[in-house]
Amino acid sequence: MAEKKVSSLPAKLINGGVAGLVGVTCVFPIDLAKTRLQNQQGAQVYKGMLDCLAKTVRSEGYFGCYRGAAVNLTLVTPEKAIKLAANDLFRQKLSTDGKLPLWGEVLAGCGAGTCQVVVTTPMEMLKIQLQDAGRLAAQRPVPSPAQAAAPGPAPSLVAPPPAQPNPRPRASATSITLELLRTRGLAGLYRGAGATLLRDVPFSMIYFPLFANLNALGRKGTGLGCQGDAQDRAPFLQSFVAGCTAGSVAAVAVTPLDVIKTRLQTLQKGEGEDSYRGIIDCTRRVMRREGPSAFMKGAACRALVIAPLFGIAQGVYFLGIGEAVLGLLG
Repeated sequence: MAEKKVSSLPAKLINGGVAGLVGVTCVFPIDLAKTRLQNQQGAQVYKGMLDCLAKTVRSEGYFGCYRGAAVNLTLVTPEKAIKLAANDLFRQKLSTDGKLPLWGEVLAGCGAGTCQVVVTTPMEMLKIQLQDAGRLAAQRPVPSPAQAAAPGPAPSLVAPPPAQPNPRPRASATSITLELLRTRGLAGLYRGAGATLLRDVPFSMIYFPLFANLNALGRKGTGLGCQGDAQDRAPFLQSFVAGCTAGSVAAVAVTPLDVIKTRLQTLQKGEGEDSYRGIIDCTRRVMRREGPSAFMKGAACRALVIAPLFGIAQGVYFLGIGEAVLGLLG
């Protein structure tokens, strides 16, 4: 298999953006199932990922599985660009004679995770509201046949029947954004920023060093998280497996933090569901009411989402889409 030289930072940014767009499109339904499973507190509307997806398709149609995808598709490119650029920059600054120790890889990942929160927090905030709307609708009581057939006042033969209340229109990302800005200001879009930081920084600290070391087992490689110097790429299969493995390990490791972040960023709650005042309050209430296992809700979904995302990213890097685009522009 032919080897390719390490791509420049602009090519990496293009590759990251393309990988993000393709990856989100492929795995978004699983991410929607993850959000709904993590938000379940009392009434168990869904028994698991497959049950959630089946009920979503049955009640909301196939495209119901993509509620909130537009927000992700719009913001995933700048998010990936910031993450990749920051990781490359920190790796270069921390390198000595082209070598980067493990502590430097961890710090570079920490810096990348910190920088991406600027885009990740509002993106996740809006996405979660749209993803969870179907779960809340499924919890609303539906009149039983007996209730529907219960005797009531006979309708007038002259006056028209009373108008039924119109169902609430589906919220859009734009309407949620405007409402948050009107009622809470810019801080409303950054609700849960601390929890997002607590999730993304450890994720990057685990993912980037783990991927770089797995990818370098056979030879020095490039790709998502690797330093941009004049080294050859690892074989595609090695990079693909390294990306999937590192992504899955990091995703499962930070699932408890993702559960807390999801709960804090969910504005609308179902009947009898807790609202939280902060990270510590959320942790205590979840532990007391649902037990330790609640912190691992959606862990399998997260692994199934993250592994393909980074596998797709490695495929985009290997194909050199960013280099091809720059070549056409040049």
